[in-house]
Amino acid sequence: MKMTRTALIIALAMPFSLVSTGIAAQTSKPNIVFILTDNLGYGEVGAYGGGITRGAPTPRIDSLAEEGSRYLNFNMETQCTPSRSSLMTGRWAIRSGTHSVPFGGVTDGLTRWEVTIGEALSDAGYATGYYGKWHLGSKDGRLPNDQGFDEWYGIPRTTDEALWPSASGWSADIMPPEQIMEGKKGEKSRELGAYDVVQRRKIDAEITRRTVSFIEKQAKADKQFFAYVALTQPHLPTEPNPEFKGKTGNGDWADMLAEMDAHVGDILDSIDKAGVKDNTIVVFTSDNGPEYIRPWDGWAGPWRGQYFTALEGGIRVPFMIRWPNKIPAKRVSNEILHGVDMFATLATFGGAKVPTDRPFDSHDQSDFILGKSEKSAREGFPIWCADRLQAVKWRNWKLHFYRQDNMFDPPVKNPVPTIFNLYTDPREEKPTVDTWVVGPVLKIVGEYQESLKQSPLIPMGTPDPYKPGASL
Repeated sequence: MKMTRTALIIALAMPFSLVSTGIAAQTSKPNIVFILTDNLGYGEVGAYGGGITRGAPTPRIDSLAEEGSRYLNFNMETQCTPSRSSLMTGRWAIRSGTHSVPFGGVTDGLTRWEVTIGEALSDAGYATGYYGKWHLGSKDGRLPNDQGFDEWYGIPRTTDEALWPSASGWSADIMPPEQIMEGKKGEKSRELGAYDVVQRRKIDAEITRRTVSFIEKQAKADKQFFAYVALTQPHLPTEPNPEFKGKTGNGDWADMLAEMDAHVGDILDSIDKAGVKDNTIVVFTSDNGPEYIRPWDGWAGPWRGQYFTALEGGIRVPFMIRWPNKIPAKRVSNEILHGVDMFATLATFGGAKVPTDRPFDSHDQSDFILGKSEKSAREGFPIWCADRLQAVKWRNWKLHFYRQDNMFDPPVKNPVPTIFNLYTDPREEKPTVDTWVVGPVLKIVGEYQESLKQSPLIPMGTPDPYKPGASL
């Protein structure tokens, strides 16, 4: 179309960013869709050696590795709650009183003093939605809509509680069932019904439906959005949706994997249909290693161990990230990353602020993920099992202070720390004599211990209101 002289003068007088909507779109902050699975082992999806070898191909999940980057050394904490805490706050969970999966009798979850990535991105102008398992507080005041999210739907705790209503001897008078809930910022969350095995089979479909609706709504409103999608699969009981039951012919686990892939596909399709693919970051990962309890036990690929242990199988998980034309496609890296780094990294991508008034363990990995650097901003990290510093990982070495082969084994303190070279012994079975590694490992431990002098740990069960330095 030919531009008139008047229109041309007006256009030239306008700020350049307002002249071209194409350029404006390219320079705007990205949408973020963060998909977190529950106890999905390293070796489950096709891009990490699983998929068809586990009874069901995962083409939609694997497409993120083709269109984006795949990381072979992405690490989490050893249990669900601490992993979710460090993702949410950018701080080791030991600092926040969330170092262990909570059981009844104590105040659970994050204090309101903690700053979440939801709050940071909300303050930066994002619409924020949380869908799925929370596990960071089960009472009003500590639910997602109290911690920076405009809306949420899901369960406040965890999926094994779905077994309670059908358990022999169980009574709601003794132990009330977990509730599926929803809520909006500034309002009290409401209960939608008991989370039992029937609802367990259906909840990921509803999580996905609500995520898709949120994406469509925000894209239509031309609003930057952050969708945190905490799927409940494959946490025990690993029961597929009725629509997927028997679909693969290879059992419930494979049917669940096919279901998970379909849900991820639905989310990716909604991003495409909304026309925001080029400006949307999509992450796919897991909160820790695989299940241990049969018949729902998972697979950690080449690594030994599972969740609740400091072995590689307990902490190393799949991680893929896509941002078309920004994050390199088909890139594969074995550089160390940790879930705690997601806060600083996503904050950089979203133009959000990070806390400066407390120890903050998150490293900004934006340059590394964008391909501007071949090296991660992190060389190592401490590994806690509950409140016990169990091991430290540094480069391709691992130093264990305790021995524990599975979640039910009592931890046994080693008379001297055992050191493993993960290149030559990925299953951590044959200690090396590389004692020089103790130096950089103890530096990591020392830096953490030094930080405690100014900011003591928040004890698990600490009620609100909490303020640093106040007597508990």
